Amino acid sequence: MLTVCVIGAGELGGAVAHALARGGRVTRVVLVDDAASVAAGKALDIQQSGPIGPFDTRLEGTSDLSQVAGASVCVVADRSGRPSTEWQDEDGAAMLRRLTPHLAAAPIVFAGASQAGVLLAASRDLHIGRERLMGSAPDALTAAVKSMVALEAGCSPTEVGLTVLGAPPRGFVVPWSEASIGGYSLERVLAQVQLTRIDARLAGLWPPGPFALGLAAARVAEGLVTTSRRTFTLLTVLAGEFGVRGRVGVVPATVSGSGIVHTRAPTLNTRERVRVENALG
Repeated sequence: MLTVCVIGAGELGGAVAHALARGGRVTRVVLVDDAASVAAGKALDIQQSGPIGPFDTRLEGTSDLSQVAGASVCVVADRSGRPSTEWQDEDGAAMLRRLTPHLAAAPIVFAGASQAGVLLAASRDLHIGRERLMGSAPDALTAAVKSMVALEAGCSPTEVGLTVLGAPPRGFVVPWSEASIGGYSLERVLAQVQLTRIDARLAGLWPPGPFALGLAAARVAEGLVTTSRRTFTLLTVLAGEFGVRGRVGVVPATVSGSGIVHTRAPTLNTRERVRVENALG
C-alpha cells in the first residue's frame, strides 16, 4: 500500500490531499492536524467526491503523528485555522522533531512557499540527509513562468522547457540561455524585449497560491512513490551547486523512491551566474 501523509489540514494541506487523491497513484492519504475533527472532516469531504472525480483513493484524518508510520512520503503543509498557516520557524522545527521518529527513511516534501528555514533546520539540527529534504514550491513557480512564456510565444505551455534558480524570497533567476520552445532555443523564438518583460513580472509570481502549491507538492510526491526518476525544480540544501554549500537554493533535481538522486546545475552565461550568486546571497 502506497501511503502519503500530509502534515496540516489547512487550505494547502487540503489541496495536496485532493490532488493526490485525484492523481490515483497512491493508495492512501493521511491528513494529520492538531484539530483532529478538521482533518477527519476534510478527508471525508475529499473521499465523498471520489465518484465525481472519479478516484478511489482512501483518505483518513487524525491528530496522531504516529499514524504516519510506514508512509512512503511525508508532505509538510499548513495548520488548519482562519487563516491557515504554513509549518515554519520554531513551530515547524518542533513539529519535525516529534514527527521524524515515526518516518523511518521516508522523503519529506515541504509544500509551502515559506518553508526554506524549516527545511534548512531539518538538515542542520535534525541531521536529516539532504536527499530526503525538498521543497516543491519552486516547481509551481516554474509552471507559472512556462505559462507566461507560452502566452508570449503563442504556444502550449507543454512545449516550453525551462527551469528557475535562486532562493526564496530573495530572488529567482530564469536561465534563458538554456530554455527552449518545441526543441528550439527560446532566445531564437522570443525577442529580448519579451524576455525582459517576463523577467520583470517574475517577482510578482511569488508566492504561488495554495492550489498551485498543492498540485506541485502532489506531483513531486507521486514522482517519489512511483520511482520514476522524474526531474523537478526543487528547493534543497546546496552541496556545491553554484559554489554554495549549507544554504538552501533552487535547482533542477531528479527524484526516486529514496528522495533526490542527483541535481543538475545548468550551464550559465556570465550574467546569469552573477544573478544566481546574488540571489543565493
